[in-house]
Amino acid sequence: MSTYDKIAWLPLCGGLTGLGLVLSYLVMRRRGIGAGLRGAAISLLPVAAYLTGAIEMFWKIGTAIGDFAAGFVLSARVWSGIAVTGLAALLFVVSGPLRRRGVKRGKGQQAVGPDTAGSKLPAVAGAAPVATRPSAVGATAPVRARKGKNAGDDDDDLGDVEDILRRHGIS
Repeated sequence: MSTYDKIAWLPLCGGLTGLGLVLSYLVMRRRGIGAGLRGAAISLLPVAAYLTGAIEMFWKIGTAIGDFAAGFVLSARVWSGIAVTGLAALLFVVSGPLRRRGVKRGKGQQAVGPDTAGSKLPAVAGAAPVATRPSAVGATAPVRARKGKNAGDDDDDLGDVEDILRRHGIS
């Protein structure tokens, strides 16, 4: 005989429902009929679960979860699986930045990456054209072609702001 069969479920569920209905009546007197009816609806659930056989189903689910947890904690095989899952997650996370770096250039090949001419980024209206120049490590880096007075000054980003302010009559 299983542990489920040793428990007197009808008196237990009936007692929970009766207690809930008494508390629902007290809540109805204090907070109004809406709160009392909601409490009565919740109070009827234990008897409904007993009559539909849902209590036995919940008992079996709880037992299965308990058995799984006991086997989970005490099993070296399961902990090995957790370690392999963690390693897989770590490799997945590390692969993201490495994929963004692109494929290394060989002879006659161009570097593939987000900073090459085949970029999928949308073009900005009115933006200066982008040219590429080799950097110290041999990859390509975008360089904005400059217009106007500040064409030779690489560090002056305020030239655009000055132009906008001048157009609006602010000096």
